[in-house]
Amino acid sequence: MSEYTAKDFKKGQPRWCPGCGDHFFLASLHKAMAELGVAPHDTAVISGIGCSSRLPYYMNTYAMQTIHGRAAAISTGCKVANPKITVWQISGDGDGLAIGGNHFIHAVRRNIDLNMILLNNRIYGLTKGQYSPTSPRGFVSKSSPYGTVEDPFHPAELCFGARGRFFARAVATDGPGTVEILKLLPITKVRLYVRFFRTVSSLMMEHTNRYIRKKAVPRMPFIWNMANRCCLVRKKNTD
Repeated sequence: MSEYTAKDFKKGQPRWCPGCGDHFFLASLHKAMAELGVAPHDTAVISGIGCSSRLPYYMNTYAMQTIHGRAAAISTGCKVANPKITVWQISGDGDGLAIGGNHFIHAVRRNIDLNMILLNNRIYGLTKGQYSPTSPRGFVSKSSPYGTVEDPFHPAELCFGARGRFFARAVATDGPGTVEILKLLPITKVRLYVRFFRTVSSLMMEHTNRYIRKKAVPRMPFIWNMANRCCLVRKKNTD
């Protein structure tokens, strides 16, 4: 039984838009950390720049919001300097896969036991709606008024291509599934990467929800562990 509760990891008042999936993920992260039982003073949460990267402000742990695209690099430095600390890296699809894409690939390749989280809403939310590396071909945005002509990254393929050992995917609004996945991260001791679909209330909600329905993603976490070559799709639907 853990001596900590979710309240022990909470700090401040989140300033995301009402309905944003970041609220759901933050609540799940607090709960997962409490159930894992790692002390707040043994935990660091590090992010880059973006809506999701405000998350460290709401963590009662060591925390740092760094510069755009460099969350993986600074998380790597933190872990190398203090291997005993549990490091959680939080990035969005722009911060993690555009300006930070190369850092992401090499952080996975180096395998230094980081808990890497991608909060993927498939758009730049903080800068008001440009398309991102995970936006679908043809997506109309402020920076692509006639639709994008690029095919999107598939984050799972990037992870496996860099010899990642663990990949999981869920929807941020699925609280039990998110907590279940987050609790697996610090105990696997391999290259770690988790992708969460989340909505941006004012920019991308309907498109993201439509994508989730089309791709059969909702409420069924997908977990792949390359160390044991096993795949798990949790069968229970938590709608």
